[in-house]
Amino acid sequence: MYARIVAGLVAVDPDLTEFNWHVLFALMQPQAIEHSLPRYCLYFRVSTQKQGESGLGLDAQRMAVARYVAGHPGNVLSEFTEAESGKKASNRPALMAALDLCRKQRATLLIAKLDRLARNVHFISGLLEANVSFVAVDQPTKDRFMMHVQAAFAEEEARRISLRTREALAAAKRRGVVIGATGSVLAQQHKQQAADLAERFRPYFQRLAHQGVRTTAGFRDGLNAEHVPGPGGGSWHLPNTYRTLKRLHMLDHLVRLHPSPTNRLQLAN
Repeated sequence: MYARIVAGLVAVDPDLTEFNWHVLFALMQPQAIEHSLPRYCLYFRVSTQKQGESGLGLDAQRMAVARYVAGHPGNVLSEFTEAESGKKASNRPALMAALDLCRKQRATLLIAKLDRLARNVHFISGLLEANVSFVAVDQPTKDRFMMHVQAAFAEEEARRISLRTREALAAAKRRGVVIGATGSVLAQQHKQQAADLAERFRPYFQRLAHQGVRTTAGFRDGLNAEHVPGPGGGSWHLPNTYRTLKRLHMLDHLVRLHPSPTNRLQLAN
């Protein structure tokens, strides 16, 4: 580009001054060309932490943004990713950090889709007034008015989804469906798994009890001395020792054998 500019100037004025040649030569350097390119901050968002860890949804966003940058070359300063709800801007520290960097570096915020940024008209309005340039790469040509319209539609869609969800839950309750039943079933399964795991340690605890151990700390020290792996594969400490004693129903048995108030306190510590 700069070579063509130089060729045109020479054709018009062959007697370019040394100063002009110096300036034009500087403009032709790669550093100057790189500095003249737009600066981008990339922002990606998914709705759940699980999606963020698995990459579900992020790959499509990255591909869309990469295609935009390929067609509009620029310097990517940084990339920000978070998994949060889209309803409150205060829930998105990564977005706030991206906007702050955009202000400092006069960069453009790039997002894959407008509804990934916010489903709130007030937030979009504030962003437009914050002197931060941003582009939704799925709709790069939309002006400020259309941005407001799009945000209004997205906000209304989110409101209707929330309303339909509440109505469906209310209807299910009226039919006698127990809301959260799956969570109760899982909790029972986890409780049973913990009890089964504790049973694996019963011989060790019984042997220590027969040896005269009567406190949680005593069981902990005895298990660690015998190099018995804890429930998580690590060492024994007071909390997991106490929980295992409780799951094995050995706390009440030890207290009945030695019902003094001192022993009760020691078993709980």
